[in-house]
Amino acid sequence: MIKAVTNTPLQLPPHSNGYELCLAELLQYKNQSVKWLPPARSVWAQLNGQHQSRQKGRGMNFTEVRPYQAGDDIRAIDWRVTARTGKTHTKLFSEEREQPVMLLIDFSQSMRFGSQLLLKSVQAAHFASLLSWLAVQQQDRIGALVYNGYKLNECRPTARQQGPLAVINAMINMHQSDSQTSADDGLTFADVLRHMHHLCPKGSDIIILSDFYALQASDKKRLSQLRSHNRLQFVHLYDPLELGETGFRGREFVTDSQQSAWIHFGAQRTREQMAQQFSRHLQNLTALASSLAIPFHTVSAGIPLLKQIGSTQAPHPTPEPSVQNKM
Repeated sequence: MIKAVTNTPLQLPPHSNGYELCLAELLQYKNQSVKWLPPARSVWAQLNGQHQSRQKGRGMNFTEVRPYQAGDDIRAIDWRVTARTGKTHTKLFSEEREQPVMLLIDFSQSMRFGSQLLLKSVQAAHFASLLSWLAVQQQDRIGALVYNGYKLNECRPTARQQGPLAVINAMINMHQSDSQTSADDGLTFADVLRHMHHLCPKGSDIIILSDFYALQASDKKRLSQLRSHNRLQFVHLYDPLELGETGFRGREFVTDSQQSAWIHFGAQRTREQMAQQFSRHLQNLTALASSLAIPFHTVSAGIPLLKQIGSTQAPHPTPEPSVQNKM
């Protein structure tokens, strides 16, 4: 079920019409990102309705080997160099300050849907913009792979504001392009994951924003490979109509580009069947995430993003069994 955040009519985010993307609506998240910088509560903690630290563990990069000096940590002694030279040498390390953050943004056909406020693809772009600005505010590099069902647009990890601007430009261009294609010409989700595996540096934070309808059980192996060398998170985008939640009670002709049908939304059985189908999809998805220890988050396209993040009771479907969202 959905937890209601507000009973008042919801307005579109600034500069947004709900179905297209423009520069102004995505740039606004630059000023919003400061709200979730440490030690503040993180974006993920707000979505989960619980306090969690956003601070990532930093590694140490090897810098050089030099002769041992009094006070050096004996655990850092380089025994190979010491044995070769006959003199004690120690390793020096520097803190890893930049962390690659890679976004996989799904703009495929199933994401081009919205019944109340925004298309799921538009909401995904809003969240991707916020995450991009937040990454560079934390001195990380941001990159992305934007996918519309038949082609990819890649942005390699870049620091400072050039990173978010490149991601925003790629999203706008990809969202404007025609995603209508035949099944034979399209890219599978497995193709996209394979490309991400080759594109992103090891040790990256990988965040997948999608409704995951194209994800297959056979993709678990590729996800496991990504998970073994990187930190991986799922952000599931959904629309309230997928849960059968709508005030419309008439008949409507609907299509998903592969099948078409007249649906009577006034019939309670129809709405219940929609909710059951969505629940099965969500349970399969959360079970996959749980089996791979991938944090799982949900974002509704029917509520402005900042209203969901700003609430301690962020709206989310709650299937059984539920997945604990932990960083």
